[in-house]
Amino acid sequence: MDGLDLKQMAAMVKVIAEEKELPEETVIDVIETAIAAAWRRDNGDKDMDVRAELDLKTGEAKVFVTREVIEAGLAYNPATEIPADEAPKGKKVGDTVEEEYTVTSFGRVASQTAKQVVIQRLREAERDAVLANFEDKIGTVVNGVVTRVEPKLVRLEVGRASGIMPKSEQIDGEYYSVGSRIKVMIKEIERNERGAQLILSRGSAEFIEYLFRQEVPELENGTVEIKAIAREAGKRTKIAVTSSVPGVDPVGTFVGGRGVRVQAVMNEIGEHEKIDIVNWSDNISEFVREALSPAEITKVEADDKEKKAKVFVTEDQQSIAIGKQGQNVRLASKLTGYELDIELTKAPEKKKKKNVEDSLLSALEETEEDAE
Repeated sequence: MDGLDLKQMAAMVKVIAEEKELPEETVIDVIETAIAAAWRRDNGDKDMDVRAELDLKTGEAKVFVTREVIEAGLAYNPATEIPADEAPKGKKVGDTVEEEYTVTSFGRVASQTAKQVVIQRLREAERDAVLANFEDKIGTVVNGVVTRVEPKLVRLEVGRASGIMPKSEQIDGEYYSVGSRIKVMIKEIERNERGAQLILSRGSAEFIEYLFRQEVPELENGTVEIKAIAREAGKRTKIAVTSSVPGVDPVGTFVGGRGVRVQAVMNEIGEHEKIDIVNWSDNISEFVREALSPAEITKVEADDKEKKAKVFVTEDQQSIAIGKQGQNVRLASKLTGYELDIELTKAPEKKKKKNVEDSLLSALEETEEDAE
C-alpha cells in the first residue's frame, strides 16, 4: 500500500475501538499522532512541534505546526522558531505561531511510519487500559503463568495482562519453570517513559500476610490482628500477633489445630522458609523477648528515644539469639523497630546450694569440737 487512506482510517475508528476495548477518543488520538508523525516525515523536520486533527466525516486531516517568535536578526532554527519580522501581524517575541496545513494522503515511507506509530500506540493504549483494571487489585494475590525466566526477573501472564517479578520480589531458592502456574501478589503498577507494567511479588511480607488472611478467618472479624511482619523470603519470617478478645490465644489461632493453618502457608512458600509466630506487646522489653525467641533473654534495657535496646543473654543462649549469620537478631530488629545489641551476661551463681553445704560443714565441725 503506497499511500495512507485517511478516509478508511476515519471509518475504522469505531471498529478498532470495539475490537481493542478502547474509548473512541483514544483511538482518534492514536491516529492523529500517527498523522502528525507521517506529515513530519514527508514535509518537515524531526524537531518540529506538530499536531494533527482528523475529521471523521470527510476523512481529511489538518496539521498544525507551532513555532516560537524570536527577535529578528538572530540565528534561529526554522523548524521551531520564526523571526519577529516574518511572523503574522500582532505577534511579538515570545508568542507562538501556528501554521495550518490540510492533508489527504502521504507517500509510501511516511505511510509506513504512520502505520508503525498506530500499531505501537494502540498496543500501548490497550496495555494501559488492561492495567487500569488492576488498579483496585493492588495488594491482592492472583494466579499467574510463567512465560519467561531471565537472570534478573521472571515474566508472567496474569489474565490479559503481563507482569514481571524482579529478583528482589522472588523467594530465595525457589525454582520457576515456563508454563507453571503460581500465586503472585500484585505489588504495584510501575510507570515510566517506556510505559506501564505490573510488578509482581512472592517475596514480600504482604504476600505472607495475604496468605494468612486466607487461612485465619478471625483476622476479618478483628478477633486477632497482625501487628508486624519481618521477612527474609526463602529463609525465615517472624510475625507478631495479638488478640482483642480476652482468652483468645493469638499465636494458637494462627498456628491452627495441629499446625494446619501455618502449614498451609508454608506449603505455598516452601518448606525451607520457617515461620515464627510470636505475641506482640506494647511493652518493648516483653516484645523484644518474644521477637528473639527461641532464645532465652536475661534482661532488656531499651532506649525508646533512640529506638535501641541492649539485650543480655547467657553464653549458651548467645548463638541462638543472634541466629545463623545474624538472621534471628536481624529479623527481630525489623519486627520490633528497635536496633538490638546482644550482650553477654554471666550465669547466676548457685549460691543457695553452696550455703547449705557450708552450713553442714560448720555443723559437723562444731559437733567434733563438742565431742573433744
